[in-house]
Amino acid sequence: MAAQAACTRFSDNYEIKEELGKGAFSVVKRCVQKSTSLEFAAKIINTKKLTSRDFQKLEREARICRKLQHPNIVRLHDSIQEENYHYLVFDLVTGGELFEDIVAREFYSEADASHCIQQILESVHHCHSNGVVHRDLKPENLLLASKVKGAAVKLADFGLAIEVQGDQQAWFGFAGTPGYLSPEVLKKEPYGKAVDIWACGVILYILLVGYPPFWDEDQHRLYAQIKAGTYDYPSPEWDTVTPEAKNLINQMLTVNPYKRITASDALKHPWICQRERVASVVHRQETVDCLKKFNARRKLKGAILTTMLATRNFSSKSMIAKKGDGSQVKESTDSSTTIEDDDVCKEGKGVVDRSSTVIAKDPEDIRIVCPPSKQCSTNSQNSARRQEIIKMTENVIEAINNGDFDAYTKLVDPHLTAFEPEALGNLVEGMDFHKFYFENSVLGKNCKAINTTILNPHVHLLGDDAACIAYVRLTQYIDKQGQAHTEQREETRVWHKRDSKWQLVHLHRSAK
Repeated sequence: MAAQAACTRFSDNYEIKEELGKGAFSVVKRCVQKSTSLEFAAKIINTKKLTSRDFQKLEREARICRKLQHPNIVRLHDSIQEENYHYLVFDLVTGGELFEDIVAREFYSEADASHCIQQILESVHHCHSNGVVHRDLKPENLLLASKVKGAAVKLADFGLAIEVQGDQQAWFGFAGTPGYLSPEVLKKEPYGKAVDIWACGVILYILLVGYPPFWDEDQHRLYAQIKAGTYDYPSPEWDTVTPEAKNLINQMLTVNPYKRITASDALKHPWICQRERVASVVHRQETVDCLKKFNARRKLKGAILTTMLATRNFSSKSMIAKKGDGSQVKESTDSSTTIEDDDVCKEGKGVVDRSSTVIAKDPEDIRIVCPPSKQCSTNSQNSARRQEIIKMTENVIEAINNGDFDAYTKLVDPHLTAFEPEALGNLVEGMDFHKFYFENSVLGKNCKAINTTILNPHVHLLGDDAACIAYVRLTQYIDKQGQAHTEQREETRVWHKRDSKWQLVHLHRSAK
């Protein structure tokens, strides 16, 4: 079925089913084509909220997606424009993220990594052959067609993609995701197709050892590493990787874009096209273990960033810089924040919806500024919202202290994500994990009295509909023997307002 703009209404051709995801100005839902009963994913964009610049970007994304027909690319099947909504009908991919699938496998080898990057390179080669540069290659955009073993890797999200003529090099603006940005973009030099190959090099490095080649807690130092191409192959994890794999990475992570390997030549590299002979088939358990931690950090960022999708006024520098246990979150490399410098107007309007990412302005000072004329009235509103968030947090803690699970569920999103000491470093989702502790709370059953004090609450307002609160929680209690005890934890909670009601969507709690 060719991807063409249809003149009929969306509801004439498709039946809408359940929601799959949500953005600031869009929602993604499963839909069924009435004539064939085939399933698709429909991205439904509320065009009433878009600026003329947003419309241009939407049209660019649809135009680019129509050009790309490849088994390793999420395909656009239909594009329907109605009065207040635009519908983009894509492949329904049900296998989840590639990186999540890898850690669930019983066996994972260098040869498997070779097969993964081959499929990614095939999709990139198809893009480049059609004059398209993706500009945002990262794990979040690498999906699997289905849950079936050996399902195809699919490249998704062409919201930042651009069209180029041949090997054209030009300054197309600052765009991408921090840990995957190429040196030429960071240097604000003319760039082209080679930026995608650099990102492939970063991805391949992670596929082999489970952590990225460039990382620093400070974003400026991270960018300095990337500009200089400063990375290495530390022992012992790299000792078992074949020289051919390292050679391909070196050719991808070549600072000079004119000397960087192309997608076409990378596919001809022995480690790719002769993997049966060259790539190791030994199981890489250490890689899987590291990748689990890498995924967990990404999901923590994603859980927080998801609440920022509707925001018009935020500062990513004021976002959580430390985890609840005091250890540093990898602010840049693990972030799924996509940045594009021409997506922000000076009055904080016109932020393009990315459904899975946040658009901001400059990576060295990511913020959208509210104009002075609006600040006086805004300040009082913000103060009231901060007090509301503190009160909601107190209500959650009161429900916990009282062991009142019903009250707790009224304040919490059913798909709550959490990092807690009891989860042993894993990201848990849903209510079952928390319900267990309500039903079997040792603290509640063995206490005569409980008192909680919130110290130094710091509220970050992430637009009108989202907020993050960080604080120290002191819990005092008297045990049944009459002994007084005090516990201290650092906590971070992320709130999101839906239908005029605040709900807790993510929490991070330190050990005692």
